[in-house]
Amino acid sequence: MSFIWLIFIGIIVGTFVIALGGGGAAIYLGILSSAFHLAPATSLVTALPSVIIGTVGYIRQGKVNFHIGNQMLLTAIPAVLVGAFIAPFIPTPVYRWVIAIILMVLGIQIFFKRQSSQANQANHFAAAMYGIVSGLMVGIAGLSGGGPVLAGLLLLGLDTFHATATSTYVLVGMSLVGAALHLSSGQIDWAAGLPLIVGTIIGALLAPLVVKFLSRKGHGRYLNRIVALLLIFMGIKSLF
Repeated sequence: MSFIWLIFIGIIVGTFVIALGGGGAAIYLGILSSAFHLAPATSLVTALPSVIIGTVGYIRQGKVNFHIGNQMLLTAIPAVLVGAFIAPFIPTPVYRWVIAIILMVLGIQIFFKRQSSQANQANHFAAAMYGIVSGLMVGIAGLSGGGPVLAGLLLLGLDTFHATATSTYVLVGMSLVGAALHLSSGQIDWAAGLPLIVGTIIGALLAPLVVKFLSRKGHGRYLNRIVALLLIFMGIKSLF
């Protein structure tokens, strides 16, 4: 029964993770750490197949902004490696407070930001900074860096659905590097991880269809608020 239950959780959470462009990883991480007491690295590794499948779906829909996404990846991937290297030297309380402040500030900014109809393609520096923050989160603690990436894309001016797709694309690159680093740590609980992978893959196949439906209904502003609240929740959660 626990195997089936984990698959069911994976389907629901996998749909949210991809439909919210990685920002929904706060839900995934929260369930694994609080309800099942699993290491954050488990969430990173088990979410990877669903993120790849979700990205393929978004590319087929033409929603991925490769220009801004690649700008973030250029700084995010090196930041993952740097984060993994400096992780042993950073006191846990310091890291938690820094991440909490960053995520809550980003969430508040998104909550009160008016949605723009055009992305700020020229802001290379801002895209690079969001990539660095996200990469450090993945490298240091195995956390999902999808939150800062999605926040950065929304603040750069992408609409909700292109930001969702592009952040999922960026998350693939970071997760591949992060998963490779954390697989050797021995902190992956495969007994729980395998059924979660099955569920999240199913959820990833459903997510692009959900986003496509919502985009037709014009609910982007509501999803922005959900993403903002998730970022604030993720920031608060990192303190406990």
